[in-house]
Amino acid sequence: MKRQRIKISAPRLIVFGFAVSILIGMFLLALPISSETGDSIGALDALFTSASAVCVTGLIVLDTPSTFTTFGEVVIMILIQIGGLGFMTFGVFIAVLLGKKIGLKERLLIQQSINSLSSQGVVKLALSIFFIALTIESAAALLLTIHWMGEYGVARALYYGVFHSISAFNNAGFALWPDSLMRYVGDPVVNIVISLLFILGGLGFTVILDLMKKRNWKELSLHTKIAVSTTLLLIVLGVVVTFVIEMTNSKTFGHLTWLERFWASYFQGVVPRTAGFNSIDVTIMMPASQFFMIFLMFVGGSSGSTAGGIKTNTFAVLVLSVITIVSGREDFQIYKKRIATSLILRSLAVIIISLGVVLTSTFLLTITEHRLNKDFLEILFEATSAFGTVGMSMGLTSELTSAGKIVIITTMFIGRLGPLTLAYSLARTESKQLYRYPEEKIMIG
Repeated sequence: MKRQRIKISAPRLIVFGFAVSILIGMFLLALPISSETGDSIGALDALFTSASAVCVTGLIVLDTPSTFTTFGEVVIMILIQIGGLGFMTFGVFIAVLLGKKIGLKERLLIQQSINSLSSQGVVKLALSIFFIALTIESAAALLLTIHWMGEYGVARALYYGVFHSISAFNNAGFALWPDSLMRYVGDPVVNIVISLLFILGGLGFTVILDLMKKRNWKELSLHTKIAVSTTLLLIVLGVVVTFVIEMTNSKTFGHLTWLERFWASYFQGVVPRTAGFNSIDVTIMMPASQFFMIFLMFVGGSSGSTAGGIKTNTFAVLVLSVITIVSGREDFQIYKKRIATSLILRSLAVIIISLGVVLTSTFLLTITEHRLNKDFLEILFEATSAFGTVGMSMGLTSELTSAGKIVIITTMFIGRLGPLTLAYSLARTESKQLYRYPEEKIMIG
């Protein structure tokens, strides 16, 4: 008898791959060698930390520098790299090194994993992703090492440079200081290098490659144009809104010089969409700033990047569709290109599912954490940060109950995979529809 092969869809394999990576990370972080005390940190906290690293989030239940040994921190760093670039990217690199042939099935899986529009050239794209990340991270690590040498010495500065370059480029937000980057609030080198890392990582590799190959704006793909223009718009909006609102807050800006206020506004204005670093205390920011940061975290970075959220492209397409409908036009157009209706519907599905995930997570946290008497804004902030794989916190994460930790772990996992990828992995394969029902109009609005 012929042995039947079990067919597993690409989305399910991706879900399985990330889940296995998290479990391996949990096992390593739960080892006594990973803990400063020499005792295991426990399975649940190890699972949470591993999930946060693989999902490139940065939310922590235990202080990273004081809890983990160098071994544990290196494990976290490796998990961040695997989670950010995708395990399939590493698989391609290893397969090429070993001279293995990559078949059609593997190419389709790679296409799904790196969110490519076509299966053609995906192996070359995956290798390009690997080397681009390595080049950018190495250059940033060198700059940070030189900058920190006088403060920490060569060896420690190099270690800090490598760790924070990987964490920033992959939009993870893990830091080796208890106050994240608050001690460097007015440091232009740290602000510029770290922010450029997570901005580039948040743009996506296809955008970076497109910008490298085509120097003329007109020649760029529509995906790149939307990603770049929306990112720039949100950066400017984030910086201006943060500066204007926090200027009236003596707790955050009161003790800072005007130059430090500029750097604080810049960093906190760009970081919420992608990475979980912070240069000022998020918990004492104005509620208006915190609410605006929730919006930025929900939008996130660009499609095909290391960032989470609904993605800038999805947000831009939805806004464009609203403008098109309100203006009475039939075609959805941008940059002299027409966008298919199917993409509009896909964008709407992503946003609706994402809202459902954030609201469900928030609802569950209000139940599991009711004894902490936390404000609703704080809970919503945490849930959105987990879904957007941002990693910024208003202090709730470190106080989570066991049930609350499981809720956040699940939210981070969904956020990293993307709501549609998870939905496709859970859905049954549908057969081709052989008939259509008659159409009838209903009232909307």
